[in-house]
Amino acid sequence: MPYVNVQILQGASREQKARIVQDITASLSRVLGKKPEHTHVVIQEIAEANWGFCGMLTDDWKKGQAAP
Repeated sequence: MPYVNVQILQGASREQKARIVQDITASLSRVLGKKPEHTHVVIQEIAEANWGFCGMLTDDWKKGQAAP
């Protein structure tokens, strides 16, 4: 029984998340022969203030990228 945990920043649409689940499930079925009915995919959306990147919180990093 595959269990896949996908962590992404908040903001993906329901349709995008559904596509991620479909694609991951199809890949596990095609590559490893896993049954879709036994495959679990969990999507965790993380707030930018709770995700670090480049030694900074992502929301602060993005603010620096937007500066002229």
